[in-house]
Amino acid sequence: MTESGGGNISGVVRAQLNPIGDERGAFMELWRASATDAAGATFRQANLSRSQPRVLRGMHFHDRQLDLWIVLSGRASVALVDLRVRIDGRGGALPTEEFELTAGGSVLIPKRVAHGFLAMEALELLYLVTNEYDGTDEHGFGWSDPAVGLSWPISDPIVSSRDASNPSVETAIEAANQRDALLRSR
Repeated sequence: MTESGGGNISGVVRAQLNPIGDERGAFMELWRASATDAAGATFRQANLSRSQPRVLRGMHFHDRQLDLWIVLSGRASVALVDLRVRIDGRGGALPTEEFELTAGGSVLIPKRVAHGFLAMEALELLYLVTNEYDGTDEHGFGWSDPAVGLSWPISDPIVSSRDASNPSVETAIEAANQRDALLRSR
């Protein structure tokens, strides 16, 4: 596994997995605990997302969960937006990263870093998460919010009704701040 830090966002770790192959096929290590322990990642669930070309999933974020994405096949245009700078009250511009992941590429996504991907071709994405799904930690904002200014490669992706109805990034940040205030008052 070849690791590199993220770019503009603290805690993001990208890696390229290295298959070992011969005439019989190939073997590839997808994950090992020592690579993610430093981020406090104890994974509790694994999911497989299959997307057709032009499917965009995002922008999503979690208050209590880290994600580790691993592309099994295909190619994805990925966008990350660090909401932590505005949720914790520091203010300022939202750091973003945009990059491509191909088969064997992975990215570790910290809590409160919004994430989305566009399938550039048929895509299989394995993702490990640190919490079992219960629906209470699913948040998001509009994939094309001009306040964020992401540069998706296409302007007319296929999106779910949930993603199409996500609020603005400002509304999502305000809701996160309200959740924090409620937790502090308990």
